[in-house]
Amino acid sequence: MVASKGSNGRWLRKYKVFFLIGLVILLFQVLLAAHFLELNRTNSVDDWQPQSPKPAPQHAENGVRKKTQPTNNTVLKLEELNFKPECEITGKEAVSAIHRARTQYCKQLIANVTCRSLAGVLYSEHLSGDCPSDGRVTGKSLGCFKDESSYRLLSGYFGVSKKGNSPEYCIQMCLQSGFEYAGVEYSYECFCGNDEPPSTFKLPDSSCNMKCPGNSHAICGGYYTINVYQTGIKKFVPQVANTESPPSDEHVKIVFLLTLNGRALRQVKRLLKILYHTNHYYYIHVDVREDYLFRELLALERRFPNIHLTRRRFATIWGGASLLEMLLSCMTELLETPWRWDFVLNLSESDYPVKLISSLERFLAANRERNFVKSHGRDTQRFLQKQGLDKTFVECDMRMWRVADRVLPAGLQMDGGSDWVALSRSFVAHVAAKQPDALVAGLRQVFRHTLLPAETFFHTVLRNSRFCGSYVDNNLHVTNWKRKLGCKCQYKHVVDWCGCSPNDFRLEDWGRIQSTGSRQLYFARKFEPIVNQAVLLKLELWLFGLEKPSRKVVNLHSYWQSVYHHVDLSPSIDDGLKTTITSVGRTWSKTISNNTCTVEPKRTITATTYHVMDTYKFTLVHFKVIADSREVDIEVAFRPINMTYLVAPSALTKRIEELSVSSDFDQKEQISRNFPRILSPYSEPVLIYKFASSETTIIHNISCLWIDPTGTLSEITDISVDENAIIGHSKPLMKQPHLPGAWAVKLIQHDALIAEAKFLVTPLEFYSGLPITAKQAALIHGGSHSRVITDSFEKFLKSRYDETMLKAVSVSNAKRIGRELREWIDALFAKFYVVERMCAVKKNVEVCGVQMEECEKTTWSSYAPDPKSVIGEVNKTTGAFDIW
Repeated sequence: MVASKGSNGRWLRKYKVFFLIGLVILLFQVLLAAHFLELNRTNSVDDWQPQSPKPAPQHAENGVRKKTQPTNNTVLKLEELNFKPECEITGKEAVSAIHRARTQYCKQLIANVTCRSLAGVLYSEHLSGDCPSDGRVTGKSLGCFKDESSYRLLSGYFGVSKKGNSPEYCIQMCLQSGFEYAGVEYSYECFCGNDEPPSTFKLPDSSCNMKCPGNSHAICGGYYTINVYQTGIKKFVPQVANTESPPSDEHVKIVFLLTLNGRALRQVKRLLKILYHTNHYYYIHVDVREDYLFRELLALERRFPNIHLTRRRFATIWGGASLLEMLLSCMTELLETPWRWDFVLNLSESDYPVKLISSLERFLAANRERNFVKSHGRDTQRFLQKQGLDKTFVECDMRMWRVADRVLPAGLQMDGGSDWVALSRSFVAHVAAKQPDALVAGLRQVFRHTLLPAETFFHTVLRNSRFCGSYVDNNLHVTNWKRKLGCKCQYKHVVDWCGCSPNDFRLEDWGRIQSTGSRQLYFARKFEPIVNQAVLLKLELWLFGLEKPSRKVVNLHSYWQSVYHHVDLSPSIDDGLKTTITSVGRTWSKTISNNTCTVEPKRTITATTYHVMDTYKFTLVHFKVIADSREVDIEVAFRPINMTYLVAPSALTKRIEELSVSSDFDQKEQISRNFPRILSPYSEPVLIYKFASSETTIIHNISCLWIDPTGTLSEITDISVDENAIIGHSKPLMKQPHLPGAWAVKLIQHDALIAEAKFLVTPLEFYSGLPITAKQAALIHGGSHSRVITDSFEKFLKSRYDETMLKAVSVSNAKRIGRELREWIDALFAKFYVVERMCAVKKNVEVCGVQMEECEKTTWSSYAPDPKSVIGEVNKTTGAFDIW
């Protein structure tokens, strides 16, 4: 026995450490299991998510009626204001907006809206709709029910609010999201759904016994027990469009509401040609800043009684509240016209039909009194936050300023998606009435301070009004979304928010257009002929069942777009562009003049970019000159000279397909919209590069040296190139104004120069549209003197002596004014641009012994024939224009 005890003792001592380790592991597992169970109750819905089409719950305060007070201690600088705010403003967003706003008017508007928001008087607390609810009552209790982790009674949406949850809070969130039922559980959980809980799950009211954090007098369910309430609405089911053909004698009249911007006049006319029919109407809003487009289209009113341009014009920005104001203004005017119409369908210059208009007529005739909008199709609470609908915005100074959080009015189902709609006359009369009902008036106030309001206003009115049964979830459009390219926060310059924009259709996207053939889709967007015109031609031929045009069409693959007209007051011309095209006139005049004949440029009339087969060719400048005491109209074509040099041929340099410096780089379309590459001291230059793909997987890191005209290193940027084909840009952060003259970007890899791109920053002959003064020239042409000090790239720069000499030259150049300045500009222009073609605008003329061809007889001039965009006579038989 003794031996046995000793043996057991030794065994226990030997394995004591293993017992301790095992015990620790066991205790840890117990604690982990307890923690997991708690998490399962509070934060996880993995056990019931497969039952719901909705995404996982958001672990955040999804406040519907909860008001939050600003906690930021930012101090508003009252000395910067010429007014005294109505309240104390401490919110970070409002203070930042006031400080950033340019005008005192805008600062005061932001302050007034912020104070009204803080006082709770900016919006209605509650708005009631009149969509039939079939007897459902908001807040009606259905009782306490048993819930299960594997089978949630309400599986539409889940939210957690550890401070604000209550039956009222949950009911409003579920109503806002469009659910019939709301349920509170485990104190701070809120569930939404559309299926009434089965009576077999009903429990005694005492089974729900946890108090609500947002209302200590209310009960919020219990452990897997849930209090269920009606939200007061019935499940929303969009209408299904009728596809049956209407009687042959039943027609609809459509108003095509065209909201236009930019200078793509020829594309607008091409769109009008294919849309036009004498049975329909064309109501056009041109942005108030676009003199050229408004002036050119105004002539159509005199020719066609069913085309009208509104005189009440707005300056709209992306995402701005003015977009909705503009649409409602146009709709109000349409209701007052003598036109008898059935539908309004809004389009932009970037839209194009994918079916003939006769097909759209039949479809809408079969769906009278229905309204076509496209919903977001996802979790409503996530949509509200992503769209910024829980924020108050103010539009002024051509910007949408975010100023505060907000709580949307209770009692509303929120909805939204696309701002392209087709609306019935009766619904338009409802939303655009001069004296709207309480719901519409309240929503107009809400959306007056909402980002992207046209994407939500019409949807929300439809869901909450007596028109809710006319809602069809289809905006009749297919949109070319490429999220990777289109969502790059590209609108931060005009809104305090990030947004996405669709891409232009190109030939490689043709499959998406073809897929619309069997679907209830009648338009596609976006199209820009300045980016890709080939897809438009293919689309038009497809619509008419043709492989090629039925007749010869001259300049079929050519496109012209205006960039300047001398009578335009708005938008103001870029000083660099005006300087350059003025230099074109002088440069051409010098080449044509001789000992016996002198040509003097008088005035620049227009400038137009010219493209063939979707490739930029020239910029065309029409100007008046005095030759032999005669006034002659001339148009010439100029283009930038390629100034790219591959210094050290290698596997990498062989992959370079493009290397140039320009500005206005469009990341979405991956092109520079500054086609002639005109840069001035206040431009933002970018290096644009395009590399072909490679079979190797080596990553190449390249340094880009930005060297100014004095040889000074002004900035260093870096690019990285892998084996994939890549289009990109590198943007230096350099102070303005940039020193005028010949610049260079040198590409350095492994301490070796591999390529170089030279570019011009032109001196300015004009500043703010007027001839530059000596004081302005000295300031602007002196440059910002930015310099990067480094020894790493010293060997790629000018010597100190050369740099000193060049700086002395630049100081002298900055003093140039008048004739000396123009000579400097023209000398630089001649190094970086070439004038290649010329013609006489009005008729064949001889200038200084040179016979000038008439512009109309060329293939390249802006006055050359372009039948694609010429609006001729209407075919009296069909009531439309002859296209092909």
